[in-house]
Amino acid sequence: MLEAPTDRRDDPRALRYIVDHLPPGTTIKRQLLIVNRTAESRRADVYAAAATLDGSSFTFGEGRAANELTSWTTVDRGSVELEPWGEARVRVTITVPPAASRGERYGVIWASTNSAPRTGGEVKQIHRVGVRMYLDIGPGGEPASDFAIGDLRPARGPEGKPSVTVQVTNTGGRAVDLTGAILLSDGPAGSRAGPFPVGQGVTLPPGGAGQVVATFPAELPNGPWKAEVNLESGLVKRSLTAQIRFPDPGRAGREGRVVSRVPSPWALGAVVSALLLVTGLAVLVRRRRRSAAAPPRERVPAGR
Repeated sequence: MLEAPTDRRDDPRALRYIVDHLPPGTTIKRQLLIVNRTAESRRADVYAAAATLDGSSFTFGEGRAANELTSWTTVDRGSVELEPWGEARVRVTITVPPAASRGERYGVIWASTNSAPRTGGEVKQIHRVGVRMYLDIGPGGEPASDFAIGDLRPARGPEGKPSVTVQVTNTGGRAVDLTGAILLSDGPAGSRAGPFPVGQGVTLPPGGAGQVVATFPAELPNGPWKAEVNLESGLVKRSLTAQIRFPDPGRAGREGRVVSRVPSPWALGAVVSALLLVTGLAVLVRRRRRSAAAPPRERVPAGR
């Protein structure tokens, strides 16, 4: 990605993918860079193809599968010739029809190359790299993005390798791509470990739920541990801390006991507003009580 909306320049997702919210009838353009990282000349076909959110993963359509978003998308160069270690730029145009309905669409811009069969072989390899598209359509402002971290479940595989499975729910109006890590502390003799990254590739649609998993070295003791989970999607970041204990090999442990949780900004705003309201009412009540308890002041006639 060589271009991103100015209002998303701090969003890591918008620097990797085409992520936007557009009213019907809008047109956007994005410039992409294709790089040949081999010592051979390559021809790359460039095209838009369909994608869906299947369960908790971003799933690419077969070949040049089409959907509504691909019908809105054009590329200024259907193919590019790349010299060894060379590069080329292509421009993608997305034109949303005025009658487009509300909702989020998914797709991908592919750069695809073919490898010649090896000597004596007949199998042709196809290599593709792409940029995802997350396009939300609708009038007015963009739906808020948010997610919530749920239960933590420690386990240890038959080979002795421990893991933690984290339940996550998309509570916002846009798809989320989850990344992050788990840090272990307050372990045996005050030990610490990590942070350990969670497995990537988990994408949740609005209202969807799924799991992210982090694995740890087999020699890690059972604990107890304090597990600090830090997850993010773009600019949205959430954290949860829980007490966990890993079980013996081949078993699932008990659900972690939550110690602290970082609330969403909307929940935090509601708490702050409620506190301000309670504080204001308390001040008002105190003033009224003082006014009722104070003795009446004697009036002195003028001229005395």
